[in-house]
Amino acid sequence: MSIKAFTDYLLLERNYSNLTVKAYMNDISSFQSFLAKEFENSQLSLVNYPQIRSWIVQLVESKISNRSINRKISALNSYYKFLLKIGDIDKNPLAKHKALKTSKKVQVPFSEAEINIVLDELKYDDDFEGLRNKLIIELFYSTGIRRIELVNLKLSDINNKTLKVLGKRSKERYVPLLQSVTQTLEDYLQKRKELKDIKDNEALFLTKKGVKIYETLVYRIINDYFSQASNKVKKSPHILRHSFATHLLNQGADLNAVKELLGHSSLAATQVYTHNSIAELKKVYSNAHPRSKK
Repeated sequence: MSIKAFTDYLLLERNYSNLTVKAYMNDISSFQSFLAKEFENSQLSLVNYPQIRSWIVQLVESKISNRSINRKISALNSYYKFLLKIGDIDKNPLAKHKALKTSKKVQVPFSEAEINIVLDELKYDDDFEGLRNKLIIELFYSTGIRRIELVNLKLSDINNKTLKVLGKRSKERYVPLLQSVTQTLEDYLQKRKELKDIKDNEALFLTKKGVKIYETLVYRIINDYFSQASNKVKKSPHILRHSFATHLLNQGADLNAVKELLGHSSLAATQVYTHNSIAELKKVYSNAHPRSKK
């Protein structure tokens, strides 16, 4: 019963997405299976920290990354916090647990030159898929939205050159659209109307079969186009979001404004993007200061 109550809590009170809740349940189920096999007990409410520690050791020995292990333990910790909240347990076995150390991933944004090649020099077919792909790239770079946010966009989210975005935990934000983007949008919407069989009428982005676009296709679109302009190892929607934030900060945009555009709940999350803008400032400073070459 507590698992069902926890699921409802995540969905209804915390506004977590179905995918996130499914990931939480998979991690908790994985731990339950470990308990049943190693300790002949699958009652999560009776667990102690040494048992959890044994699971962590097994995960490490299985060559699972520390980042993935931390995610699994975080899901388990959320569950125990919930049990504590509803009074099913009187102590969280993970209360004093410290996350495993992880190396910081350096996200290298696309350069402005690479963005310009993709948007201004590559050829886009003047058909439904060509215009859709160009609009997807323009929206990522001009609004900084997340991939799942783009996938879930509805026709009704566009109003008076403004985009309504439903972010994490169902938090809404409004992002202005550039004139160049609205023109591509108009062209795409015209081609969208010409599709013979539209099955998902509300969705903004569709496949050529008329169904709502999906995340792996969006990733493939970004990777295919940017592979023609960039040698960077990672070419994904998230890198475009990263590029959006970095380029705005490089041009002197206010950090709080960028935070709101990205839909971050805290400034700390946005500050991840400042290291590139600081590097840019150092370069400008070094080139401009009268004593920099003395």
